[in-house]
Parts: sequence; structure tokens; C-alpha cells
Amino acid sequence: MKTVKRVGASGQISLGKEFAGRTVLIDNTEPGVWVIKTAQTIPDSELWLHHPEAAARLDRAVTAMARPPEEADLDALEQHLRRDPHGSRW
Repeated sequence: MKTVKRVGASGQISLGKEFAGRTVLIDNTEPGVWVIKTAQTIPDSELWLHHPEAAARLDRAVTAMARPPEEADLDALEQHLRRDPHGSRW
């Protein structure tokens, strides 16, 4: 849908109340041509969550949380923890 808008004296364009408070991206593809898209921003401190490695780890964690708990073999765990990566004891 094409709409005609007039840029006001202050340089502003109203997109309508349905876009009030929204974040938009404005791409100036060439002089006189603007493409406006609604967007959601990600805080820098949360950006790591959107990297493929982090997303994969989060998916594994969510999958693991859905499984019923299992009884642990504490003796086997203790033996595993007492060995260093080269197989020697403490």
C-alpha cells in the first residue's frame, strides 16, 4: 500500500498511531528513496545469545531440562573427577 506523506518543517514524518513507540530501521538505498522497516533491537549484553554456538548450547539445555531426572552413579562420578585429563590420579 502506498501512502503520500509530507515531511513537516521539523523534518518529521508521522507513520500513524499503530507504529507509536516502535523501533524502525530506515535504509536510504539511494537519494530520495527510503525503505522503512519495523525492528526489534537486542541489548549488547544479550547479543551473545543470538550467536549460533550459544543458541545450540541453549537448545541442548532446554532439551535436557525436559528429560526426567536420572539417578546418578556417585562412585563413577568421583572416580572421573579424581583423574586429570591425562588419566593420572591427584
